[in-house]
Amino acid sequence: MRLRPFRPLSCLTLGTGLALLALAGCQTMVDQRHADSLPPAQGIQHIQGLTDSVVVRRNALGMPLIETRNEHDALFALGYVHASDRLGQMVGLRLMAEGRLAEMLGPGVLDIDRFMRATGLRRHAETLYRNASPRLKQDFEVYARGVNAFLFRHRERLPMDLAESGYQPPYWNAEDSVLLFCLLNFSLSTNLQEEIAALTLAQKVGTDRLAWLTPIYPDDPLPVEEADKLKGLALGGQIPGLAALEQAAGQVAAVNMLGVAASNNWAIAPRGSRLGKSLLANDTHLPPALPSLWNFVHVRTPQRQTAGVSVAGIPAVIAGFNGQLAWGMTMVMADTQDLFLERIRSEGGRLHYLADGQWLPARERQETFLVKGAQPVRETLYETRHGPLLNNVLGERRHPLQPLSVSSGHGLALQTLSFDDDRSLDAFFQLSRARSVDEAFKASGELRAMAVNLVFADAEHIGWQVTGRYPNRRAGLGLLPSPGWDGAYDWDGFADPMLHPYDQDPAQGWLGTANQRTVPRGYGMQLSSTWYYPERAERIAELAGRGRHDTQSMIAMQYDQTTRFAAKLKAMLEAPGMAKPLRQAIDALPPAERDKAREALSRLLAFDGRLTTDSADAALYGAFLQESARQTFLDELGPDDSPAWQALLQMSGLSYSAQADHLLGREDSPFWDDIATPPPEDKPAILARSLAAAVSHLESRLGSDRGAWQWGKLHRYQWTSESTRLASYLDTRQRTAIHALGGYLDGAARPAGGDHGTLNVSAYRWGQDFDSRLIPAMRIVVDFAREEPMLGLNSTGQSGNPASAHYKDGIDAWLEGRYMSFPFKAENLDETYGSQRLLLVP
Repeated sequence: MRLRPFRPLSCLTLGTGLALLALAGCQTMVDQRHADSLPPAQGIQHIQGLTDSVVVRRNALGMPLIETRNEHDALFALGYVHASDRLGQMVGLRLMAEGRLAEMLGPGVLDIDRFMRATGLRRHAETLYRNASPRLKQDFEVYARGVNAFLFRHRERLPMDLAESGYQPPYWNAEDSVLLFCLLNFSLSTNLQEEIAALTLAQKVGTDRLAWLTPIYPDDPLPVEEADKLKGLALGGQIPGLAALEQAAGQVAAVNMLGVAASNNWAIAPRGSRLGKSLLANDTHLPPALPSLWNFVHVRTPQRQTAGVSVAGIPAVIAGFNGQLAWGMTMVMADTQDLFLERIRSEGGRLHYLADGQWLPARERQETFLVKGAQPVRETLYETRHGPLLNNVLGERRHPLQPLSVSSGHGLALQTLSFDDDRSLDAFFQLSRARSVDEAFKASGELRAMAVNLVFADAEHIGWQVTGRYPNRRAGLGLLPSPGWDGAYDWDGFADPMLHPYDQDPAQGWLGTANQRTVPRGYGMQLSSTWYYPERAERIAELAGRGRHDTQSMIAMQYDQTTRFAAKLKAMLEAPGMAKPLRQAIDALPPAERDKAREALSRLLAFDGRLTTDSADAALYGAFLQESARQTFLDELGPDDSPAWQALLQMSGLSYSAQADHLLGREDSPFWDDIATPPPEDKPAILARSLAAAVSHLESRLGSDRGAWQWGKLHRYQWTSESTRLASYLDTRQRTAIHALGGYLDGAARPAGGDHGTLNVSAYRWGQDFDSRLIPAMRIVVDFAREEPMLGLNSTGQSGNPASAHYKDGIDAWLEGRYMSFPFKAENLDETYGSQRLLLVP
């Protein structure tokens, strides 16, 4: 059964918008209006579908303990509690994955729907669910019944984002949980946006210089051969829909972390522990959002206990602790998606594409998009042998509802993994039931749909396993789009899972990953060609190998704000071939700029790499990184709003960047010359300008008083709600209504320390602004030597309902490192969860 589709806060009618405007600025009035949408924290509720009574208790931050007498009721209650805490988030993620946001928000998000509908996540979810065991399917169905029990009971008292619309969400299906699992996994592949951006850059600088702008790891050779795949192609103006595709991919990333996630995890073996037992830490990096993607749960039955972070809508603990095993994950940065350039033409009223010398008809499927405030839109989606044609779904339209004509030229086909023989769902859920490192290896070895670095630990052992499925490419790296008409670049099966990297109880006494390249060059299989900066992994190695560890040292590592990139920058500035030419270039500057450049150089050479919020040198360091990016590339790729410059910024935010690559090396790059000035420049000249510009930047932003310079005044955390993130796609009245409630829906800006290279990550885009765009969205520490091993923190609140006291209360705890304990022993439960109980009875 499905109820009417809902319209959340983001798609307010005019009347609702005016109502919210009337409430704007008065949180008390809003809270009173929506107070009855909050589920009770105590009392008795009769729930149809339970087989026995269930007790729900919550800690000081609202994180739930669910106590049941059987597994059936544990799953049912988890669905009920997930819906009570995060119903709006669950429904929003489901509609994103289905490509149905336009039903909520109108034509402004139709291209997001087109993009997501083309990827076919629903079909992938159906395949994975079909492959699941009967027992697991039953578990998903029980969980869905718990979600629906909440929906039915609270259908007249829905959270604010749903209630203001006047609509109710559809009931939850078991397959919906698998769909969210697929959405999570789709977001773990990082290279798609980089490939799209590369085509934009190629149209600006040509394929000969594209390799200099392509993300590649510091010790990898410049990917000239990869760029040569596109050589000789007149791409300018012949890729219809490229701009729309890039915009849609960016929109998807903005609201669903497409390729913008990162993480740290590490485990310390008993011999590296102060008390002789293993330790594990995990923090996953996502945009600062309200609510966080994650929410903590603790489930206790006579058969088992599990505590950790979950995604509302998926009946599992994603990372956590079960009494015997702790596990956490990071992105492998897997390149499991490839973009193929296809030669296409219209022939006989049908679209054809070129494949090894033959013109073949593209497969067609019809999709109907329901659009709020407009007539439904029926469109044809096309697929080649490589996958759906993305740009031919999107295109450049005069109006979002305008039909798109099929034209000749180039199509962009997306090839992704298939899951016909995949049992990843069972493997994923078996992992949380593993009782030892050996059992964890056995379960994770079958996890094909999710490409992650799993680190796990029991009291005596630690292990690391790379999961996923990785294509074998006949030629090329998949780093840049490949010619689809030439089968030489096609996939040829997948790497043997026996080659997936792993390790157990290494001699060094620790294991850790931070989205770095975890295997040496020339390894027997290709995981990826783009990775995050290596500095976080290097810092883990530095700290993990230093002395013996306990809970406090693990927490200190998670809050560490020292970047190793500063030392590399200093080494470059002082290198024999750079020090003298740089000082000569500084001497050649006009007097005012010369003094600023000398000051900046002196301070950077003395900088210790600690990016604390109150550090003046950290502010100068950050300003220099920004200005060096602009001084190096903006003349060729600018102005600021040009597609090429935005494409470079997009690529720099996803993995190791051309900006970092040029700072530490690339002295022979053609981009050191400023094309706006007659004499050719070199690297020292551009760096001298950047040093002076960094000081000028700080003076303009923070004043001339050096004592007032602070990194935290430039670099800020800003938590934003889903409604705020989607507001830009709405009409003026709707945007006004949402922005008027910004102080209620969003978190106040806070000073941020760290950057992309610190363990306490706070990444921003070089060359654009200092807004923190990736933070540790949760933190977990498990110390097997403690009586109660697990501690955890979320980055926001447990609830997604702004009327709840637990909507934002986790932010201060996160900033201050006030971890919550998750006790497993019965005698310790009351201290954490108190005596207040919500009793759910059949």
